[in-house]
Amino acid sequence: MRTLRSLSLVVFSALSAVLPLAAAHAQTVQTRSGPIVVERVTAGLAYPWGMAFMPDGRALVTERPGRVRILSTDGTLSAPLTGVPQVSARGQGGLLDVTLDPQFAQNRTGYLCYAEARDGGTATAVSSVVLSADGAGFEKATVIFRQDPVGDTGRHFGCRLVFDRTGALFITVGDRGNRMNDAQARNNTIGKVVRLRPDGGIPADNPGLKREGWLTSVWSI
Repeated sequence: MRTLRSLSLVVFSALSAVLPLAAAHAQTVQTRSGPIVVERVTAGLAYPWGMAFMPDGRALVTERPGRVRILSTDGTLSAPLTGVPQVSARGQGGLLDVTLDPQFAQNRTGYLCYAEARDGGTATAVSSVVLSADGAGFEKATVIFRQDPVGDTGRHFGCRLVFDRTGALFITVGDRGNRMNDAQARNNTIGKVVRLRPDGGIPADNPGLKREGWLTSVWSI
């Protein structure tokens, strides 16, 4: 619970730094590094986990139980968007990070990371999604990555999504609570940093292509 509260503080502190909102409930917290002003910019989210700012200043915000909402610059929240992939919201799993395609202004494509129920348990997955013109939901979702092997715990799914300057997508994937074995193996995607093309393909300069025994999608262990 302490981790979730800290995450919420970080999310909302970041939102307050970029959204032009009135500080209705501003509080100043004294820290060893100096004062921090904390402002509530919205309310009503259940375990907010990731956010991505669109060109118009609004933000896509994920809720771990499996919802995505649009946060407007005035602090209002949309209804949950339709078309979100089915997620497994148990333990530390659920709907996790969100990021936008570098060409979002043209293709309205985003990427969602989440815990997915599969035969034998759950695993981290990433899907590309296309936001509808009216912003009410995602028109299609295509899985571009599935963690392997599947785990039977509800721990350590990851996940953060970041594009590099070449247009490749980095995916940080959790160790599922098995840091000493699977996370150190080179032939799986447990506890790894994975690098893919936006369609799920393997970039030609991935180091895994040149290292014997490594999965080609793996950037580092």
